[in-house]
Amino acid sequence: MKTIYLAGGCFWGCEKFFAQFDGVVHTLVGYANGNTAAPSYEDVKHRGTGHAETVKIDFDEETISLEELLDDYFLVIDPLSVNKQGEDAGIQYRTGIYYDDGSLLPVIRERVAQEAEKYNQPLAVEVAPLENFYPAEEYHQKYLDKNPGGYCHIPDRMMHIAKGEE
Repeated sequence: MKTIYLAGGCFWGCEKFFAQFDGVVHTLVGYANGNTAAPSYEDVKHRGTGHAETVKIDFDEETISLEELLDDYFLVIDPLSVNKQGEDAGIQYRTGIYYDDGSLLPVIRERVAQEAEKYNQPLAVEVAPLENFYPAEEYHQKYLDKNPGGYCHIPDRMMHIAKGEE
């Protein structure tokens, strides 16, 4: 079992997207790499804590590889957009790949370099060790399962790709 932390805008859609893959064992939305301990959603949104809305993904690497997860990550983010995904803007909506296991870094670097080759400007995807991660409030967990009509910046057609329904 391995863990990766992906920030891709609003964590509701990212969590729903990644939870659908075979091999993703558990997801948890939360706040990563900020400058305060145990922030609330209101702190992150209005009090400049510097956290990114992030999905913690525990995955079985025998079933799904980190490369595959990162391939799918790049399908649902705009890697050039700074602090904005979809209609959500602010530092909490930045894109980032965070790791707490240094053995993942070569794969992360390779996949980010491959993605960067597609563009004529630098990617706005932060790659960094996980400094901290605080689970979001319970009402944010599996939010789109609880609220099927809720806002999501990831298009519905992309959610079907996760299910293998291309």
